[in-house]
Amino acid sequence: KITKYANQEAFLKGTPFECLEFDGNVLLNEGITELLKLLIGAAATPYNNANASIGVGDSDTEASATQTGLLGANKAWLSMDDGYPSVSDQTVTFRGTADGDTANFAWEEATVVNGEDDTGDNLNRKVRDMGTKASGTIWTAELKITIS
Repeated sequence: KITKYANQEAFLKGTPFECLEFDGNVLLNEGITELLKLLIGAAATPYNNANASIGVGDSDTEASATQTGLLGANKAWLSMDDGYPSVSDQTVTFRGTADGDTANFAWEEATVVNGEDDTGDNLNRKVRDMGTKASGTIWTAELKITIS
């Protein structure tokens, strides 16, 4: 889900001008391996508030499980907002916010990574036209993964 605010004032008031919701993404092999390591207590980096980021980029190349991150020429990584990630039942929710000076380009892809950039292990990749973020606008990216 991408929630778009015209400016800081609208963001603080909680009045977006657009909210896009969409389904589906691809878990990436490197992220699956990292999850399995975490499951058995092997050495791995958790996807927690201190480590996880949501990456956004401008590539519309179809997602494939063998990819290892964002493919676009323009990329940005959003730190987790307070209280994220969170778990409810079988769903984990990650959320990050791009301020008015961050990620001002076409958003075509998104990922969750356990690092500050693609050098971490990317959990997933979603490809979809999310719009072009203009300078001064504030966008939140919320990514949910349900395992069932």
